[in-house]
Amino acid sequence: MIRDQETLDSLAETVARFVAERLVPNEAKIADDDRVPDDIVAEMRALGLFGLSIPEEYGGLGLTMEEEVRIAFELGQTSPAFRSLIGTNNGIGSQGIVMDGTPEQKRRYLPRLAKGEIVGSFALTEPEAGSDAASLRTTARREGDHYVLNGTKRFITNAPQAGVFTVMARTNPADKGPGGISAFLVDAGLSGLSIGKPDKKMGQKGAHTADVVFDQCKVPASALIGGVEGQGFKTAMKVLDRGRLHISAVCVGVAQRLIREMVTYASNRVQFGKPIAQFQLVQAMMADSQAECYGARCMVEETARRRDRGLPITVEVACSKMMASEMVGRVADRAVQVFGGAGYIADYGIERFYRDVRLFRLYEGTTQIQQLVIARGLLDAAKG
Repeated sequence: MIRDQETLDSLAETVARFVAERLVPNEAKIADDDRVPDDIVAEMRALGLFGLSIPEEYGGLGLTMEEEVRIAFELGQTSPAFRSLIGTNNGIGSQGIVMDGTPEQKRRYLPRLAKGEIVGSFALTEPEAGSDAASLRTTARREGDHYVLNGTKRFITNAPQAGVFTVMARTNPADKGPGGISAFLVDAGLSGLSIGKPDKKMGQKGAHTADVVFDQCKVPASALIGGVEGQGFKTAMKVLDRGRLHISAVCVGVAQRLIREMVTYASNRVQFGKPIAQFQLVQAMMADSQAECYGARCMVEETARRRDRGLPITVEVACSKMMASEMVGRVADRAVQVFGGAGYIADYGIERFYRDVRLFRLYEGTTQIQQLVIARGLLDAAKG
């Protein structure tokens, strides 16, 4: 639940002002340069944006889930590259430590992640293991007081900037299922760890992904998250539940931005002697977008409240991720349509958002995976 409405409102207003005054004016530059400028990164650190979800005892803001999605709504209203840079520190790059890390692991990593001194990255996906996460092939072999990692991870967000990786690897070769997977904290720069060239992507310029390769990479046994083998898949699924809800909120934020752009343009663009906003078919596109965005926002907020109350949310998170990511794709498509030819031209920025939002339906679980999660939940419930 929201603990202090006045403080949260103040934080949300500060973030909204930062987005409007500093981030939005730099969107085109980020896309052209494919990087977030150092001065903006420093301002993000100063605002505490790298530690939104990290507990206060480790230097973060310790937001509840309901509070976090409120801030994500604001962060979503600009280029996703900005949010991506801080997103792993608040989600999949830190939450494995928050949820299942040992006291020493928390003391070592969380304060630096909260301050943005290091960037966290989550290395699960592989060339042959994406949606089928349990089939991963990266191995971690115990040798005395160390583990030796071998394997390749693919499409890893923030890999080129990362200071620490949460790595899923198979510690029990005999167990081909999720029970054989463990999670490790692997520092960047270790011998045997290398980063591939940044991927050239359809959109989200400024947010970087790359392969992460482990070749006889030795990590101390203390790097095993929680100090227990065979718990990595469970950790990953808990982390993804929270991460998917955060992404859902970002989708809502992007949709809100696109709807505003749509309404402003339609109110000023004149055809047949009057603003196109007066044409009912244009109004229909704006109305459909607003109704769908509102529905997704309500789902995200209610699911966040359920999580804060300690209730099961796996199905609700899957519903939110599916609805919000599909919704923002439709809104982006309508925005291009309302803008007409201008929507296809880079100068207006709408085509950039159209490309950027396509990724939301893929990462942290595709729409089809969310459908399977929802259906499985329904069937399990029916069994009693």
